[in-house]
Amino acid sequence: MSALRPPRTRPDEDPLARPVRFVDERLGAAAITKKALSYVFPDHWSFLLGEIALYSFVMLIATGTYLAVFFVPSSGETIYHGSYVPLQGAAGSEAYMSAVRISFDVPAGLLIRQAHHWAANVFIAAIIIHLMRVFWTGAFRKPRELNWLIGVTMLMLAILEGFAGYSLPDDLLSGMGLAIAYGVALSLPLIGGQLSTLLFDGRYPGGEDFWPRLFIAHVFIFPMIIGALIAVHLAIIMRQHHAQFPAPGRKERNVVGTPMWPGYALRSLGWFAMVAGVIMLLGGLVQINPIFQWGPYETWRSTNGAQPDWYLGWLIGGLRLMPPWEVRFGGQTWIPNPFFGGALFPLVCFVTLYVWPWFEQRFLTRDFRRHDLLDRPRDNPLRTAIGAGFFGWVFTIFVAGSADRILVSAGISYVGQVWFFRAFALIAPFVIARITYNICRELRDTGRHPLRRSSA
Repeated sequence: MSALRPPRTRPDEDPLARPVRFVDERLGAAAITKKALSYVFPDHWSFLLGEIALYSFVMLIATGTYLAVFFVPSSGETIYHGSYVPLQGAAGSEAYMSAVRISFDVPAGLLIRQAHHWAANVFIAAIIIHLMRVFWTGAFRKPRELNWLIGVTMLMLAILEGFAGYSLPDDLLSGMGLAIAYGVALSLPLIGGQLSTLLFDGRYPGGEDFWPRLFIAHVFIFPMIIGALIAVHLAIIMRQHHAQFPAPGRKERNVVGTPMWPGYALRSLGWFAMVAGVIMLLGGLVQINPIFQWGPYETWRSTNGAQPDWYLGWLIGGLRLMPPWEVRFGGQTWIPNPFFGGALFPLVCFVTLYVWPWFEQRFLTRDFRRHDLLDRPRDNPLRTAIGAGFFGWVFTIFVAGSADRILVSAGISYVGQVWFFRAFALIAPFVIARITYNICRELRDTGRHPLRRSSA
Protein backbone atom coordinates (compact mmCIF):
# COMPACT_ATOMS: atom_id res chain seq x y z
CA MET A 1 0.00 0.00 0.00
CA SER A 2 2.79 2.43 0.80
CA ALA A 3 4.14 2.01 -2.73
CA LEU A 4 0.86 3.35 -4.11
CA ARG A 5 0.93 6.59 -2.08
CA PRO A 6 1.90 9.74 -4.00
CA PRO A 7 5.03 11.50 -2.75
CA ARG A 8 4.36 14.22 -0.18
CA THR A 9 6.51 16.77 -2.03
CA ARG A 10 8.25 16.87 -5.37
CA PRO A 11 12.04 17.00 -5.22
CA ASP A 12 12.11 20.37 -6.98
CA GLU A 13 9.12 21.87 -5.10
CA ASP A 14 9.61 25.15 -3.24
CA PRO A 15 9.41 24.64 0.58
CA LEU A 16 6.65 27.27 0.74
CA ALA A 17 4.58 25.64 -2.00
CA ARG A 18 2.96 23.06 0.25
CA PRO A 19 1.55 25.46 2.90
CA VAL A 20 0.47 27.84 0.15
CA ARG A 21 -1.32 25.03 -1.69
CA PHE A 22 -2.89 23.89 1.61
CA VAL A 23 -4.39 27.35 2.21
CA ASP A 24 -5.46 27.83 -1.39
CA GLU A 25 -7.27 24.45 -1.58
CA ARG A 26 -9.35 25.39 1.45
CA LEU A 27 -9.85 29.14 1.08
CA GLY A 28 -9.27 29.81 -2.60
CA ALA A 29 -6.84 32.56 -1.67
CA ALA A 30 -4.49 32.31 -4.66
CA ALA A 31 -6.59 34.45 -6.99
CA ILE A 32 -7.19 37.11 -4.34
CA THR A 33 -3.52 37.17 -3.37
CA LYS A 34 -2.40 37.37 -6.98
CA LYS A 35 -4.77 40.26 -7.63
CA ALA A 36 -3.59 42.09 -4.53
CA LEU A 37 0.09 41.65 -5.36
CA SER A 38 -0.44 42.91 -8.89
CA TYR A 39 -2.36 46.03 -7.76
CA VAL A 40 -0.75 49.11 -9.34
CA PHE A 41 0.06 52.28 -7.37
CA PRO A 42 0.56 55.60 -9.21
CA ASP A 43 4.08 57.02 -9.03
CA HIS A 44 3.74 60.45 -7.43
CA TRP A 45 5.26 61.72 -4.20
CA SER A 46 1.97 63.21 -2.96
CA PHE A 47 0.47 59.73 -2.53
CA LEU A 48 2.98 59.12 0.27
CA LEU A 49 1.20 61.66 2.49
CA GLY A 50 -1.56 59.19 3.27
CA GLU A 51 1.05 56.56 4.12
CA ILE A 52 2.66 58.91 6.65
CA ALA A 53 -0.69 59.11 8.43
CA LEU A 54 -1.07 55.31 8.32
CA TYR A 55 2.41 54.61 9.68
CA SER A 56 2.05 57.28 12.36
CA PHE A 57 -1.11 55.53 13.49
CA VAL A 58 0.82 52.24 13.70
CA MET A 59 3.41 53.99 15.88
CA LEU A 60 0.63 55.42 18.03
CA ILE A 61 -0.79 51.95 18.64
CA ALA A 62 2.62 50.46 19.42
CA THR A 63 3.77 53.19 21.80
CA GLY A 64 0.32 53.66 23.31
CA THR A 65 0.07 49.97 24.19
CA TYR A 66 3.33 50.22 26.11
CA LEU A 67 2.21 53.34 27.99
CA ALA A 68 -1.21 51.88 28.84
CA VAL A 69 0.45 49.09 30.82
CA PHE A 70 1.89 51.59 33.33
CA PHE A 71 -0.66 54.44 33.34
CA VAL A 72 -3.18 54.67 36.21
CA PRO A 73 -6.42 56.45 35.15
CA SER A 74 -7.53 57.63 38.56
CA SER A 75 -8.15 60.97 40.26
CA GLY A 76 -7.28 59.51 43.66
CA GLU A 77 -4.63 61.52 45.47
CA THR A 78 -1.19 60.05 46.06
CA ILE A 79 2.31 61.18 47.05
CA TYR A 80 5.21 61.03 44.61
CA HIS A 81 8.32 59.09 45.72
CA GLY A 82 10.08 58.56 42.42
CA SER A 83 13.34 59.56 40.77
CA TYR A 84 12.40 63.13 39.85
CA VAL A 85 13.74 65.10 42.80
CA PRO A 86 11.79 68.39 42.34
CA LEU A 87 8.50 66.50 42.86
CA GLN A 88 9.61 64.41 45.83
CA GLY A 89 6.84 64.40 48.42
CA ALA A 90 4.44 66.34 46.18
CA ALA A 91 0.75 65.42 46.19
CA GLY A 92 -1.24 64.87 43.03
CA SER A 93 -3.61 62.52 41.29
CA GLU A 94 -2.60 58.95 40.52
CA ALA A 95 -3.00 59.77 36.83
CA TYR A 96 -0.42 62.54 37.01
CA MET A 97 2.02 60.68 39.23
CA SER A 98 1.86 57.56 37.06
CA ALA A 99 2.69 59.69 34.01
CA VAL A 100 5.69 61.14 35.86
CA ARG A 101 6.80 57.63 36.91
CA ILE A 102 6.55 56.52 33.29
CA SER A 103 8.86 59.39 32.35
CA PHE A 104 11.58 58.66 34.95
CA ASP A 105 11.16 55.19 36.47
CA VAL A 106 9.87 52.97 33.63
CA PRO A 107 12.56 51.67 31.23
CA ALA A 108 12.45 53.78 28.03
CA GLY A 109 9.33 55.44 29.44
CA LEU A 110 10.22 59.01 28.56
CA LEU A 111 11.31 58.00 25.05
CA ILE A 112 8.08 56.10 24.41
CA ARG A 113 5.88 58.81 25.93
CA GLN A 114 7.47 61.55 23.84
CA ALA A 115 7.48 59.39 20.70
CA HIS A 116 3.77 58.73 21.29
CA HIS A 117 3.11 62.47 21.56
CA TRP A 118 5.14 63.22 18.43
CA ALA A 119 3.37 60.44 16.52
CA ALA A 120 0.02 62.05 17.40
CA ASN A 121 1.20 65.39 16.02
CA VAL A 122 2.54 63.80 12.83
CA PHE A 123 -0.65 61.74 12.43
CA ILE A 124 -2.95 64.75 12.52
CA ALA A 125 -0.64 66.89 10.37
CA ALA A 126 -0.43 64.14 7.73
CA ILE A 127 -4.22 63.76 7.62
CA ILE A 128 -4.67 67.51 7.15
CA ILE A 129 -2.09 67.77 4.37
CA HIS A 130 -3.46 64.61 2.73
CA LEU A 131 -6.98 66.06 2.78
CA MET A 132 -5.69 69.27 1.25
CA ARG A 133 -4.08 67.28 -1.57
CA VAL A 134 -7.31 65.35 -2.14
CA PHE A 135 -9.29 68.59 -2.21
CA TRP A 136 -7.05 70.56 -4.56
CA THR A 137 -6.66 67.67 -7.01
CA GLY A 138 -10.39 66.84 -7.11
CA ALA A 139 -9.81 63.31 -5.79
CA PHE A 140 -13.10 63.57 -3.85
CA ARG A 141 -15.23 63.52 -7.01
CA LYS A 142 -17.42 60.64 -8.12
CA PRO A 143 -16.98 57.76 -7.28
CA ARG A 144 -14.73 58.67 -4.29
CA GLU A 145 -17.13 60.77 -2.23
CA LEU A 146 -17.42 58.08 0.45
CA ASN A 147 -13.67 58.00 1.00
CA TRP A 148 -13.69 61.79 1.35
CA LEU A 149 -16.29 61.50 4.10
CA ILE A 150 -14.18 58.83 5.81
CA GLY A 151 -11.12 61.06 5.66
CA VAL A 152 -12.93 64.07 7.15
CA THR A 153 -14.35 61.84 9.90
CA MET A 154 -10.87 60.49 10.67
CA LEU A 155 -9.57 64.05 11.03
CA MET A 156 -12.34 64.91 13.48
CA LEU A 157 -11.77 61.72 15.49
CA ALA A 158 -7.99 62.23 15.43
CA ILE A 159 -8.40 65.69 16.98
CA LEU A 160 -10.70 64.28 19.67
CA GLU A 161 -8.32 61.38 20.26
CA GLY A 162 -5.36 63.75 20.52
CA PHE A 163 -7.21 65.95 22.98
CA ALA A 164 -8.15 62.94 25.11
CA GLY A 165 -4.55 61.74 25.23
CA TYR A 166 -3.26 65.24 25.90
CA SER A 167 -5.70 65.50 28.83
CA LEU A 168 -5.00 62.14 30.49
CA PRO A 169 -1.82 63.08 32.46
CA ASP A 170 -3.84 65.55 34.59
CA ASP A 171 -1.01 68.09 34.61
CA LEU A 172 -1.59 71.84 34.82
CA LEU A 173 -1.80 72.30 31.06
CA SER A 174 -4.21 69.43 30.41
CA GLY A 175 -6.39 70.47 33.35
CA MET A 176 -6.82 73.92 31.84
CA GLY A 177 -7.73 72.33 28.51
CA LEU A 178 -10.38 70.20 30.21
CA ALA A 179 -11.78 73.31 31.91
CA ILE A 180 -12.20 74.94 28.49
CA ALA A 181 -13.80 71.76 27.10
CA TYR A 182 -16.20 71.66 30.03
CA GLY A 183 -17.20 75.28 29.40
CA VAL A 184 -17.81 74.58 25.71
CA ALA A 185 -19.90 71.50 26.55
CA LEU A 186 -21.96 73.57 29.00
CA SER A 187 -22.60 76.17 26.30
CA LEU A 188 -24.43 73.76 23.98
CA PRO A 189 -28.08 74.86 23.76
CA LEU A 190 -30.65 72.67 25.56
CA ILE A 191 -28.34 69.68 26.16
CA GLY A 192 -25.19 71.36 27.51
CA GLY A 193 -25.80 70.78 31.22
CA GLN A 194 -26.84 67.15 30.87
CA LEU A 195 -24.06 66.33 28.38
CA SER A 196 -21.27 67.90 30.43
CA THR A 197 -22.50 66.13 33.58
CA LEU A 198 -22.60 62.82 31.73
CA LEU A 199 -19.13 63.20 30.22
CA PHE A 200 -17.43 64.50 33.35
CA ASP A 201 -19.39 62.37 35.85
CA GLY A 202 -20.60 65.52 37.59
CA ARG A 203 -19.40 69.08 37.75
CA TYR A 204 -15.89 70.05 36.71
CA PRO A 205 -13.25 68.78 37.44
CA GLY A 206 -15.34 65.61 37.31
CA GLY A 207 -16.09 62.60 39.45
CA GLU A 208 -14.15 59.42 40.10
CA ASP A 209 -15.43 57.75 36.95
CA PHE A 210 -14.27 60.53 34.62
CA TRP A 211 -10.66 59.38 34.28
CA PRO A 212 -11.49 55.73 33.53
CA ARG A 213 -13.99 56.94 30.92
CA LEU A 214 -11.41 59.22 29.32
CA PHE A 215 -8.83 56.43 29.39
CA ILE A 216 -11.19 53.93 27.75
CA ALA A 217 -12.15 56.47 25.08
CA HIS A 218 -8.50 57.23 24.31
CA VAL A 219 -7.13 53.69 24.45
CA PHE A 220 -10.02 51.64 23.04
CA ILE A 221 -12.97 53.50 21.53
CA PHE A 222 -11.29 56.13 19.35
CA PRO A 223 -8.45 53.86 18.12
CA MET A 224 -10.91 51.08 17.23
CA ILE A 225 -13.10 53.46 15.23
CA ILE A 226 -10.12 55.08 13.51
CA GLY A 227 -8.62 51.67 12.73
CA ALA A 228 -11.91 50.45 11.26
CA LEU A 229 -12.20 53.60 9.14
CA ILE A 230 -8.64 53.12 7.87
CA ALA A 231 -9.46 49.53 6.90
CA VAL A 232 -12.63 50.60 5.05
CA HIS A 233 -10.71 53.48 3.45
CA LEU A 234 -8.03 51.12 2.08
CA ALA A 235 -10.61 48.54 0.97
CA ILE A 236 -12.49 51.17 -1.04
CA ILE A 237 -9.24 52.35 -2.64
CA MET A 238 -8.37 48.78 -3.65
CA ARG A 239 -11.87 48.29 -5.07
CA GLN A 240 -11.99 51.57 -7.00
CA HIS A 241 -8.24 51.90 -7.74
CA HIS A 242 -6.20 55.04 -7.17
CA ALA A 243 -6.87 58.16 -9.17
CA GLN A 244 -3.80 59.47 -11.03
CA PHE A 245 -2.51 62.66 -12.61
CA PRO A 246 -2.91 63.01 -16.39
CA ALA A 247 0.12 61.94 -18.47
CA PRO A 248 0.81 60.06 -21.71
CA GLY A 249 -0.64 56.57 -21.51
CA ARG A 250 -2.84 57.35 -18.50
CA LYS A 251 -6.58 57.15 -19.03
CA GLU A 252 -9.70 57.31 -16.91
CA ARG A 253 -9.94 53.52 -16.49
CA ASN A 254 -6.30 52.44 -16.24
CA VAL A 255 -3.54 53.02 -13.67
CA VAL A 256 0.11 53.43 -14.68
CA GLY A 257 2.69 52.94 -11.94
CA THR A 258 4.39 50.35 -9.74
CA PRO A 259 2.78 47.00 -8.83
CA MET A 260 2.35 46.06 -5.19
CA TRP A 261 4.94 43.26 -5.26
CA PRO A 262 7.82 43.57 -5.13
CA GLY A 263 8.37 47.23 -6.06
CA TYR A 264 5.80 49.14 -4.06
CA ALA A 265 5.80 46.81 -1.03
CA LEU A 266 9.56 47.19 -0.53
CA ARG A 267 9.36 50.95 -1.08
CA SER A 268 6.50 51.16 1.41
CA LEU A 269 8.44 49.17 4.02
CA GLY A 270 11.34 51.58 3.61
CA TRP A 271 8.99 54.54 3.98
CA PHE A 272 7.55 53.02 7.16
CA ALA A 273 11.06 52.59 8.55
CA MET A 274 11.81 56.25 7.79
CA VAL A 275 8.60 57.50 9.43
CA ALA A 276 9.11 55.31 12.49
CA GLY A 277 12.76 56.33 12.72
CA VAL A 278 11.98 60.05 12.55
CA ILE A 279 9.28 59.70 15.21
CA MET A 280 11.62 57.82 17.54
CA LEU A 281 14.38 60.37 16.93
CA LEU A 282 11.98 63.18 17.80
CA GLY A 283 10.92 61.29 20.91
CA GLY A 284 14.52 60.88 22.02
CA LEU A 285 15.98 64.25 21.03
CA VAL A 286 13.20 66.86 21.07
CA GLN A 287 11.36 67.48 24.33
CA ILE A 288 7.58 67.72 24.12
CA ASN A 289 4.94 68.21 26.82
CA PRO A 290 7.21 68.11 29.91
CA ILE A 291 4.41 67.48 32.40
CA PHE A 292 6.92 67.17 35.24
CA GLN A 293 7.67 70.88 34.75
CA TRP A 294 4.01 71.95 34.64
CA GLY A 295 3.14 70.17 37.88
CA PRO A 296 -0.19 68.57 38.84
CA TYR A 297 -3.41 70.40 38.08
CA GLU A 298 -5.20 72.31 40.78
CA THR A 299 -8.40 74.25 40.08
CA TRP A 300 -6.97 77.40 41.65
CA ARG A 301 -3.77 77.40 39.54
CA SER A 302 -3.35 78.77 36.03
CA THR A 303 -0.76 80.39 33.80
CA ASN A 304 -1.05 82.91 30.99
CA GLY A 305 1.64 81.09 29.02
CA ALA A 306 -0.45 77.94 28.66
CA GLN A 307 -0.88 76.76 25.07
CA PRO A 308 -2.49 73.50 23.90
CA ASP A 309 -1.11 71.23 21.21
CA TRP A 310 -1.01 72.97 17.83
CA TYR A 311 -4.04 71.13 16.39
CA LEU A 312 -6.24 72.78 19.04
CA GLY A 313 -4.94 76.27 18.33
CA TRP A 314 -7.72 77.06 15.86
CA LEU A 315 -10.36 76.31 18.51
CA ILE A 316 -8.57 78.52 21.05
CA GLY A 317 -8.46 81.23 18.39
CA GLY A 318 -12.18 80.87 17.76
CA LEU A 319 -12.92 81.30 21.46
CA ARG A 320 -10.54 84.24 21.71
CA LEU A 321 -11.80 86.20 18.70
CA MET A 322 -15.51 85.77 19.25
CA PRO A 323 -17.08 89.06 20.45
CA PRO A 324 -18.90 88.90 23.82
CA TRP A 325 -22.25 87.99 22.30
CA GLU A 326 -24.84 85.79 23.94
CA VAL A 327 -28.43 84.90 23.08
CA ARG A 328 -30.72 85.93 25.92
CA PHE A 329 -34.48 85.66 26.16
CA GLY A 330 -36.87 85.99 29.08
CA GLY A 331 -34.08 86.90 31.46
CA GLN A 332 -32.18 83.67 30.70
CA THR A 333 -29.11 82.90 28.61
CA TRP A 334 -30.09 80.42 25.91
CA ILE A 335 -26.78 80.33 24.01
CA PRO A 336 -23.67 81.27 26.06
CA ASN A 337 -20.70 82.89 24.37
CA PRO A 338 -18.32 79.86 24.32
CA PHE A 339 -20.74 78.07 21.99
CA PHE A 340 -19.90 80.25 18.99
CA GLY A 341 -16.13 79.86 19.00
CA GLY A 342 -15.84 76.44 20.63
CA ALA A 343 -18.74 74.54 19.03
CA LEU A 344 -20.30 76.46 16.12
CA PHE A 345 -16.97 77.35 14.49
CA PRO A 346 -15.67 73.75 14.24
CA LEU A 347 -19.18 72.60 13.26
CA VAL A 348 -19.19 75.04 10.33
CA CYS A 349 -15.73 73.87 9.26
CA PHE A 350 -16.53 70.16 9.30
CA VAL A 351 -20.00 70.51 7.75
CA THR A 352 -18.42 72.52 4.92
CA LEU A 353 -15.92 69.72 4.32
CA TYR A 354 -18.61 67.04 4.48
CA VAL A 355 -20.93 68.62 1.93
CA TRP A 356 -18.30 70.00 -0.44
CA PRO A 357 -18.27 67.15 -3.04
CA TRP A 358 -21.99 67.52 -3.66
CA PHE A 359 -21.94 71.32 -3.43
CA GLU A 360 -19.26 71.55 -6.12
CA GLN A 361 -20.97 68.94 -8.26
CA ARG A 362 -24.37 70.60 -8.13
CA PHE A 363 -23.63 74.33 -8.00
CA LEU A 364 -20.14 74.94 -9.42
CA THR A 365 -19.30 72.39 -12.12
CA ARG A 366 -22.58 70.60 -12.93
CA ASP A 367 -20.32 67.61 -13.58
CA PHE A 368 -21.82 64.26 -12.56
CA ARG A 369 -19.36 62.04 -14.42
CA ARG A 370 -16.89 59.53 -12.98
CA HIS A 371 -13.35 60.91 -12.60
CA ASP A 372 -10.26 58.71 -12.30
CA LEU A 373 -7.84 61.37 -13.54
CA LEU A 374 -6.91 64.11 -11.09
CA ASP A 375 -6.83 67.84 -11.64
CA ARG A 376 -3.78 69.95 -11.10
CA PRO A 377 -4.71 72.84 -8.78
CA ARG A 378 -4.42 75.23 -11.74
CA ASP A 379 -6.92 73.21 -13.78
CA ASN A 380 -9.81 74.35 -11.57
CA PRO A 381 -8.97 77.89 -10.40
CA LEU A 382 -12.31 78.40 -8.65
CA ARG A 383 -12.03 75.28 -6.48
CA THR A 384 -8.40 76.06 -5.66
CA ALA A 385 -9.24 79.65 -4.77
CA ILE A 386 -12.14 78.65 -2.50
CA GLY A 387 -9.97 76.06 -0.77
CA ALA A 388 -7.13 78.55 -0.28
CA GLY A 389 -9.53 81.14 1.11
CA PHE A 390 -11.12 78.62 3.47
CA PHE A 391 -7.75 77.38 4.68
CA GLY A 392 -6.55 80.98 5.05
CA TRP A 393 -9.59 81.75 7.22
CA VAL A 394 -8.95 78.80 9.54
CA PHE A 395 -5.22 79.49 9.61
CA THR A 396 -5.77 83.14 10.56
CA ILE A 397 -7.90 82.06 13.51
CA PHE A 398 -5.28 79.45 14.38
CA VAL A 399 -2.56 82.12 14.49
CA ALA A 400 -4.80 84.27 16.68
CA GLY A 401 -4.99 81.40 19.15
CA SER A 402 -1.27 80.71 19.27
CA ALA A 403 0.67 83.93 18.68
CA ASP A 404 -0.54 86.08 21.56
CA ARG A 405 2.54 85.47 23.74
CA ILE A 406 4.92 86.57 21.00
CA LEU A 407 2.86 89.63 20.15
CA VAL A 408 2.49 90.71 23.78
CA SER A 409 6.25 90.32 24.24
CA ALA A 410 6.75 92.57 21.22
CA GLY A 411 4.75 95.33 22.91
CA ILE A 412 1.45 94.85 21.04
CA SER A 413 -1.53 95.06 23.37
CA TYR A 414 -3.72 91.99 23.69
CA VAL A 415 -6.92 93.93 22.95
CA GLY A 416 -5.34 95.48 19.86
CA GLN A 417 -4.28 92.15 18.42
CA VAL A 418 -7.73 90.64 19.03
CA TRP A 419 -9.35 93.40 17.00
CA PHE A 420 -6.69 93.07 14.30
CA PHE A 421 -7.28 89.33 13.94
CA ARG A 422 -11.04 89.81 13.92
CA ALA A 423 -10.75 92.17 10.98
CA PHE A 424 -8.08 90.08 9.27
CA ALA A 425 -10.16 86.90 9.58
CA LEU A 426 -12.99 88.61 7.69
CA ILE A 427 -10.84 90.18 4.96
CA ALA A 428 -8.00 87.70 4.42
CA PRO A 429 -10.05 84.80 2.94
CA PHE A 430 -11.33 86.95 0.07
CA VAL A 431 -7.90 88.45 -0.64
CA ILE A 432 -6.24 85.02 -0.57
CA ALA A 433 -8.95 83.52 -2.77
CA ARG A 434 -8.68 86.30 -5.34
CA ILE A 435 -4.88 86.13 -5.57
CA THR A 436 -4.99 82.33 -5.83
CA TYR A 437 -7.63 82.45 -8.56
CA ASN A 438 -5.60 84.89 -10.67
CA ILE A 439 -2.41 82.83 -10.31
CA CYS A 440 -4.14 79.54 -11.19
CA ARG A 441 -5.93 81.01 -14.17
CA GLU A 442 -2.70 82.47 -15.54
CA LEU A 443 -0.82 79.20 -15.07
CA ARG A 444 -3.64 77.25 -16.70
CA ASP A 445 -3.90 79.57 -19.68
CA THR A 446 -0.16 79.94 -20.29
CA GLY A 447 0.95 76.43 -19.35
CA ARG A 448 3.95 77.77 -17.45
CA HIS A 449 5.48 76.04 -14.46
CA PRO A 450 5.49 78.28 -11.39
CA LEU A 451 9.00 77.21 -10.29
CA ARG A 452 10.76 77.13 -13.66
CA ARG A 453 12.35 80.14 -15.32
CA SER A 454 11.28 80.82 -18.85
CA SER A 455 14.08 80.27 -21.33
CA ALA A 456 15.55 83.31 -23.04
